[in-house]
Amino acid sequence: MRTGFANPDLADAWYNKGFVLDKLGRYEDAIEAYDKAIEIDPEFAIAWYNKGLAFGSMGRYEDEIEAYDKAIEIDPEDADAWYNKGFVLNKLGRHEEAVVCYNKAAEIQE
Repeated sequence: MRTGFANPDLADAWYNKGFVLDKLGRYEDAIEAYDKAIEIDPEFAIAWYNKGLAFGSMGRYEDEIEAYDKAIEIDPEDADAWYNKGFVLNKLGRHEEAVVCYNKAAEIQE
């Protein structure tokens, strides 16, 4: 759950802008919008998660992992973040780490 900052609606607006820019394939712009949302509300886990997706679309896998790590730090029960982190780790040949993430995602889903 997000914390009560002065204007959470503004964080939501930046997040939504990032989401649309991401869908348009404007990943750098999407990341900038997600960063604005995160600046307003650092605990905005879904913004961190979608920032990771945008990094992945650009092939910036280490940045993608870092964004998922932050989303997981905020919301350890986010099965999608665990799964996607595992997917990227697997893609990078870090199979043992990937299995740990997949297991955690499966555990959460049970």
